[in-house]
Amino acid sequence: MSGPDVRSPAGAAPAPGPAAAGARGPVAPDSPDSPDSPDSPASVAPEVKAGILVEALPYIRRFWGQIVVVKYGGNILRAKVDSPAVDEDAALASFAEDIVLMRSVGMLPVVVHGGGPQIGQLMARVGKSTEFRDGFRVTDADTLDLVRMVLVGKVNRDIVKSINVHGALAVGLSGEDANLITATARSASLGYVGDVVEVDPVLLHQLLAQGLIPVVATIGTDLSGQAFNINADTVAGALAAALDAAKLVFLTDVTGVRSSPEDPDSLIPRLSVDALAAMVDSGAATGGMIPKAEACIRAIRAGVGQAHILDGRVPHALLLEIFTDAGVGTMVRA
Repeated sequence: MSGPDVRSPAGAAPAPGPAAAGARGPVAPDSPDSPDSPDSPASVAPEVKAGILVEALPYIRRFWGQIVVVKYGGNILRAKVDSPAVDEDAALASFAEDIVLMRSVGMLPVVVHGGGPQIGQLMARVGKSTEFRDGFRVTDADTLDLVRMVLVGKVNRDIVKSINVHGALAVGLSGEDANLITATARSASLGYVGDVVEVDPVLLHQLLAQGLIPVVATIGTDLSGQAFNINADTVAGALAAALDAAKLVFLTDVTGVRSSPEDPDSLIPRLSVDALAAMVDSGAATGGMIPKAEACIRAIRAGVGQAHILDGRVPHALLLEIFTDAGVGTMVRA
C-alpha cells in the first residue's frame, strides 16, 4: 500500500539483540545470534536491510514528536489452551525493544497495561474465588487490594524493568498519581469497578517532555480518594483522547478485528470508525473485542488519528504495524 496515510508505518527490523551490545562467547551455529543462522540479522542481504529502512522513513518523519498510546494486554503473557507455553521474559523483552525503538526515532510512546490473567492467578493462589458479571470482575475491598498489588506492584514493575534495560527511560505510575484518572463506580453490584470520569494529562505531558516513557497501571480514584479498578482498554482510549494522540494501539491475543470472530483468516486490515461501530451494534464484535472496539470508536471520534488492534504475541508486531505499509493487524480510521 502506498504512502504513509495508507496503513501504518514501515518495516523496522527487530532491534539489535544482546550480541550487538558487546562481545560474547562462542555461539552455537543454529542459534539466532549466529551469523550462519537464517534468523540472524547478519544473514539478511544488505539491499533488503536498506529497503526496510527506506520503507520506514516516511512513517518516522510523519510521527516524529507524535504521541502513541500502546495498550499491552495481560493475555499476551498467558498461553492459550493447546498453545505453546509463553516465555514471559522474552515477550516483555520484545515489547520493550519495540517501545524503545519508537522512542529512539522520535515518537512519544505512552504504555497502558492490563493484568487480568495475573490477577486471577494471584486470587487462586490465596484461595479467593473470582466472579464476573457482564464481563467485569466483581471487586470487593480485598479483591481491590490484590488488583493493586498485581497491576501496580507486579505487572507495572516488570514492564518498566524491561524497558529500562535499554536506559533510564520508563517511569511507572497509576491513575492514582497526581489525580491522573478520576473515576466513579460503574455499578454498585460490581463493587470497586470504575468508569473514567476525567483524565488530567499534565503529569504525562511533563514526563514526555523529559524524554521519558510513562507506563500506566489502570487504577483510578474518585474525589474522596477511593480507588477503583478500571478496564485497561477503556483507560487507553481515554488517555489517547486526552493526550490528542496520533495513534492508539491495542496489543492483544488475537490477530485483529475479524468478520467472523472464530476464523483467523477473516482479518479485516482496515475499517472506518462507522463500520466498526456498526459491528459492535450488530453483535459482530464479541467478548473482549467489544471494549477495544468501543475504546477505538470513542478515541477516534475525539480526534485520535488512527487506532490499531493486533496480535501482540507476534514478535515485534508493534513495529510491523507502525512501520510497514502492509501492517499485521486492523487499522481503524475516521
